Amino acid sequence: MQWIEIDGSKGEGGGQILRSGLSLSMITGKAVSFTHIRAGRSKPGIMRQHLTAILAAQQVCAAQVSGATLNSTELTFIPGQIKSGDYQFDLGGAGSCALVLQTLLPALWSANGESRVKLIGGTHNPMAPSASFLQQVWLPLMAKMGAKATLVVHRCGFYPAGGGEVEVTIDPVKQWQALHLPQRGKLIDIGAQSLIAGVPESVAFRELNIVKQQLKADESMLCSVDVSSARCAGNALLVKLQFEHLTELFCAIGTKGKAAAKVAQEACDEAQVYLKSAAAVGEYLADQLLLPMAIAGEGSFTTPVITDHLSTNAFVIGQFLNCRIDIQSVHQGIEVNIQRQ
Repeated sequence: MQWIEIDGSKGEGGGQILRSGLSLSMITGKAVSFTHIRAGRSKPGIMRQHLTAILAAQQVCAAQVSGATLNSTELTFIPGQIKSGDYQFDLGGAGSCALVLQTLLPALWSANGESRVKLIGGTHNPMAPSASFLQQVWLPLMAKMGAKATLVVHRCGFYPAGGGEVEVTIDPVKQWQALHLPQRGKLIDIGAQSLIAGVPESVAFRELNIVKQQLKADESMLCSVDVSSARCAGNALLVKLQFEHLTELFCAIGTKGKAAAKVAQEACDEAQVYLKSAAAVGEYLADQLLLPMAIAGEGSFTTPVITDHLSTNAFVIGQFLNCRIDIQSVHQGIEVNIQRQ
């Protein structure tokens, strides 16, 4: 049996090393041993959302696993055959549904039948892609690559209660397609949504007014959305930039004691940094495109900067797949090329 050994302290030293390693282990059938898991974080080791991802991956491919306990810094994962089916996983709090989904989806796309996954947890979290980001940005690009999935948010989940419900239907990939994103194309629309649960409507009004002023968004493209079915009070501001070749979404999370103006400013600042760059893909989307493009065997994009997440993900992919990932400076910023060898 071929074993891949991954030192979790490499690069950014976070949970992405674990998630990408699990995805690639399932797809390639290669056993993997992780050490120093999340050594770069203030609380190293496996946290609850990482444990959910591990146990979910184990269930999807009938893996043999050891070390899958909270706070563990070592894990071995021996994958079996990927099985399509109906799955449900509960993160037990506000852990990110999106990060668990991104661990599972590459494997379920390679299964031999349709799958459904229901996740209960956080849908709009700080320091993680939102369910809205997957729905409006990442999955449409995956569909262009031949990997189709439909995501529905039945209930939003905010910190600390979580309890959000996300359901995804996944079709098996018939043939992966290369995706090349050298440019984002013409700007079509700028819009924003303010999601509010248990907070005054005036919060949404103030956030959207700042987006209107700073990004020159048309009022018809701004709206507040009542998501009061959420288990606790919460607020998320989503700024959406729709271009000819892709959509980008910037999310800022409102928390207790945080002014609406600060929430709006965070989202607007991220959007403006992206708009001022000439690159096609924002820095967060960049490292989420790398793995599916490597699986497809070909792809490319431009992005403003090389992040630790991007270079670390490239390192992990290189442990499993025989593909070349070239990262070089160009006039738009950074160009990333992926090619199977």
